[in-house]
Amino acid sequence: MSSQRGYFTVDAVRAAEAELFTRVADGVPMRRAAYGLATVVAGELRARTGGVAGRSVTLLVGSGDNGGDALWAGYFLRRRGVAVDAVLLNPDRAHVEGLAALRKAGGRVRPEVGDPDLVIDGIVGISGRGSLRAAAAEIVSRIEAPIVAADLPSGVDPDTGAVHGPAVRAQVTVSFGAHKPVHALAAAWCGRIELVPIGLRLPSPDLAALEPSAIGARWPVPGAADDKYSQGVTGICAGSAAYPGAAVLCTGAAVAATSGMVRYAGTGAEDVLAAYPEVVAARNIASTGRVQSWVFGPGAGTDDGAWARLAQILSTDLPVVVDADGLTLLADHAAMVRERTAPTVLTPHAGEFSRLTGEPLGDDRVAAVRELAESWGVTVLLKGRATLIAEPGRPVLVNEAGGSWASTAGAGDVLSGVIGALLAAGRDPAWSAAAAARVHALAANLAAAEGPAAAPISATPLLHHLRPAIRTLRALAD
Repeated sequence: MSSQRGYFTVDAVRAAEAELFTRVADGVPMRRAAYGLATVVAGELRARTGGVAGRSVTLLVGSGDNGGDALWAGYFLRRRGVAVDAVLLNPDRAHVEGLAALRKAGGRVRPEVGDPDLVIDGIVGISGRGSLRAAAAEIVSRIEAPIVAADLPSGVDPDTGAVHGPAVRAQVTVSFGAHKPVHALAAAWCGRIELVPIGLRLPSPDLAALEPSAIGARWPVPGAADDKYSQGVTGICAGSAAYPGAAVLCTGAAVAATSGMVRYAGTGAEDVLAAYPEVVAARNIASTGRVQSWVFGPGAGTDDGAWARLAQILSTDLPVVVDADGLTLLADHAAMVRERTAPTVLTPHAGEFSRLTGEPLGDDRVAAVRELAESWGVTVLLKGRATLIAEPGRPVLVNEAGGSWASTAGAGDVLSGVIGALLAAGRDPAWSAAAAARVHALAANLAAAEGPAAAPISATPLLHHLRPAIRTLRALAD
């Protein structure tokens, strides 16, 4: 099994489709895609209504191949006893063969969606850009049935996931041949993703996600000959008189993430030791002792003293994670990390990213995070529901959290502590950041779901669910 899931741009998919067309007869790829779409729709009908035959589906049919996919899927559904109606948004450009097949099977063309059990979105394919046009937007706004999108929800950009106006929000998206960036970058619009293979030969991806089982397989655990030092010693310099909780959250995350050792340097030693007596605490960096990585920034402040501590840490030859206040300090001192030879991981949210670059983040988050990583020579983790991790010369990694439960104060402090612990254990920077993001998101989801219904969480229960999240991923690897 692959350790990564690739996401492929429109250009990459179109090139792979062109190669596929040289190997198969005309119409075969569309039939494969449509049959897979119909199979998923039938499964949804069965799950939602208890059956397939006698149920009703409406197709929203745009021009070109995506509309053809929907029409052929309607043909296959008709053969299974489903009542299928098609709303043609551009009748003069409807896929001729698909429309003829649907009509021959008993499907009907109607001006309105009606009241179906399910709707198939075949309005716009991966070559489309921009929001839905007015007529399509009006139709979509009145739909109450669940929507299954063909390849992507219409109105959402396939390469960036950007949404700037009316768009389809699908419960399920059926991807043809390959996952596309939109499926990770705009997951809230896509719903559940189902992949239908159609025979594409794909290149190495420029955007990929680590598979959860692969993360579990590589997560550091004690070996037969390990001791507390050989497993990595994490140094944490976080917190201040104003924000002592940041020190507790960041240090606690490092304690939970691995079985090595955690050393803390800062004014929050008393609070840290009260929560985690296993931590070795010191008042300053010089007296901390030997560590294998440093984490700086959460709640650390931005005064001259904080800058001096950050400069002292960056002057070492150790991997360093810089978060929160540390990023604010770096915005005016980029040379401090650009000149480092040891790994540096920056973990900005969108606002911090803009301060670092001096530019708005923009729609193309993948290109932006790649550019910052390349120009500064660092690893960048850009936070969000779809967290992006870029490292010079390598594909961008993405972690789609499955929700936004981690959007709470202090959650970033937890994340930076986990990354630091993985770096101390010897894992490479991009993997450490992506694996930490996966565990962090899973811990948030587990914390939110601890009960008969999901509920909002804070950073403390997220921290307490790190170990259950790690166990879950390690169990997938067994």
